[in-house]
Amino acid sequence: MTFSSTTERLQVALAKIDDPNGEGARACITVYRDTALSAAKASDARHRDGRSLGPLDGAIVTIKDLFDVAGETTRAGSAAMARYGKPAAMDAPIIQRLRAAGAVIVAKTNMSEFAFSGIGDNPHFGTPRNPSDRSRVPGGSTSGGAVAVADGMCTVTIGSDTGGSTRIPAALCGLVGFKPSKSRVSTVGVFPLSSSYDSIGPISQSVAACADADAIIAGEQPVRAVPASLRNLRIGIVRGMPLRDLDDTVAVRFGAALDVFKSARLSDETITLIDAAAEVNAKGGLVAPEAAVVHGQFIKDHGGEVDPNIRARVERGGVVDRATYDDMAAERARLVRAMDTRLAELDAVVLPTCPIVAPTILETQDMDVWARKNALLLRNTSLANFFDLTAISLPIPGRGLPVGLMLVARNGHDRRLFEIAAAVEQYWAG
Repeated sequence: MTFSSTTERLQVALAKIDDPNGEGARACITVYRDTALSAAKASDARHRDGRSLGPLDGAIVTIKDLFDVAGETTRAGSAAMARYGKPAAMDAPIIQRLRAAGAVIVAKTNMSEFAFSGIGDNPHFGTPRNPSDRSRVPGGSTSGGAVAVADGMCTVTIGSDTGGSTRIPAALCGLVGFKPSKSRVSTVGVFPLSSSYDSIGPISQSVAACADADAIIAGEQPVRAVPASLRNLRIGIVRGMPLRDLDDTVAVRFGAALDVFKSARLSDETITLIDAAAEVNAKGGLVAPEAAVVHGQFIKDHGGEVDPNIRARVERGGVVDRATYDDMAAERARLVRAMDTRLAELDAVVLPTCPIVAPTILETQDMDVWARKNALLLRNTSLANFFDLTAISLPIPGRGLPVGLMLVARNGHDRRLFEIAAAVEQYWAG
């Protein structure tokens, strides 16, 4: 079905959000009806006059509940933060850029509390249900945004990615999710989790839509991602830990997906730096202690109102002493440089986005199961954050629950990664 105007597309999106039998109430926890309608009408007027602002002019967009919007309290998925937080003085820069590009921001989307989970559950605002199987979690932490895209409430959502929070829900919901090189997109006005790892990226149905949204929020000129030639691409298959303990669905689909690279120069890559990263994380890692700096006092004051799974993760970070943290940060910086050198002879490396398909909502009610599944979902994606790389998750074609293929490239090679991803997408589309 096609629509002649932005206003018509907005009305369809709002109908999806309002559907009492749908996921709108759980996916979209603030709906901007009036401002979205004004933006849609303004976009329609520009298009009638031939004055398009670019590829996002008139796009229906949702934003994660950790971006500042002037006059609103930024909740970060927390009912306690909604009660005790203060309204933002101004829009975050990325929100300003979206508005300036003509995007129609229709809603703020649900998320894991404080963005600190790959599961995507939320005990305060409800857990958005996976579009492929409503008994399953959507993945997190950009949970509501992924469901909103999959269910037609928007065409693009903007999320954050500290350990995989755009790529995990994209993989589990059958979408495209992108993590940029961290420094490209401003995190000013974004509720923080980890100053070392936080990055901002889009989720959508296509590589092109993600590339357009990424350019806008980065303050760059959108350029169409022309598919690269797959022939003679230097693609490394990451062996070892990223391929261990794959469930049957992921193992079969990932193995079949590698056929897309039959004309490329494929190589098996055992990257020992991954083991070195695991040693750093075994000492506590950087995310948890940085999260404890941000949330520690709030947890002490209001911990009884915080998701116990999230509270436990923050509290663990609070026991990491400063000397240990400094040692880990220094070792991570060394490993980031070493990984950049290690990947210099490759266009990209490939691995499963997540080693498992989406867990059921029921099984993740058990805290021990929640912790195990959360660790598995984050295991592969978090490597790109640790090593300060750029990465994209693509939905692998096939029957059954969604599975993601992740392409990872060196920091700063974001545009080239989009071109490679576009080629894979084109190949699968036939």
